[in-house]
Amino acid sequence: MSAWLARDAAGPTVEIAGRVLPVALRRDARARRLTLRLAPDGSEVRLTLPRWCPEREALGFVRARTQWLADQLARVPQQRAPRAGGTILYRGGELAIDHRAGHRRTPQLEDHRIVLGGPADQIAPRLQRWLERSAQALLVEDLAFYAARARIPTPQLRLSRAQRRWGSCSTNGTVRINWRLVQAPDAVRRSVVAHEVAHCLHFDHSPAFHAALGELFEGDLAAADAWIKAHGRSLYASFG
Repeated sequence: MSAWLARDAAGPTVEIAGRVLPVALRRDARARRLTLRLAPDGSEVRLTLPRWCPEREALGFVRARTQWLADQLARVPQQRAPRAGGTILYRGGELAIDHRAGHRRTPQLEDHRIVLGGPADQIAPRLQRWLERSAQALLVEDLAFYAARARIPTPQLRLSRAQRRWGSCSTNGTVRINWRLVQAPDAVRRSVVAHEVAHCLHFDHSPAFHAALGELFEGDLAAADAWIKAHGRSLYASFG
């Protein structure tokens, strides 16, 4: 496919399938090779460079892989802001958005509907706050469950709004989980929590880590990983 690379005041850009996307370059002293990704919402191309790699070589790497980027871009779900009469994802299913002008503004779960009132132009931020609160409550339970199984004190939890990572564990034991996982099936969300608790035991991806994760998580890890790979980007469709 034809494509071009250019540079403007904000940095390099690349044309992919008729769209001009910024190329975000990030140098990582630990990187041993070039790593190319597309932002989950398709808004930019992200390239991680080893410290020794010239920028010109890195941009050539992008251009050589424009077809791959075009394929990835085609898989990005269309953005669909939540609206009255639409739906949102919640725990692996869909909830109908039932907006009633005279209803209380705080969203309430009723059967397979989420009911809320107030101005229609505030539906999206109110639903996001509701989902984040729901995520917090579920993740607190998940974290306590897996910490007990690992026989460690329950780590501190922080919700993440990361655009690339579903979870992380810091050296001080704080676990961060992407709040968007509240939209995924429960087993997928819990697999990410179990993964980060396993990192509290082994701060690497060694055989010991994988053995610990296999003991901690009660579900099918391969199925959870496959769901994330196939559908993870859909969790960014409504709230970016």
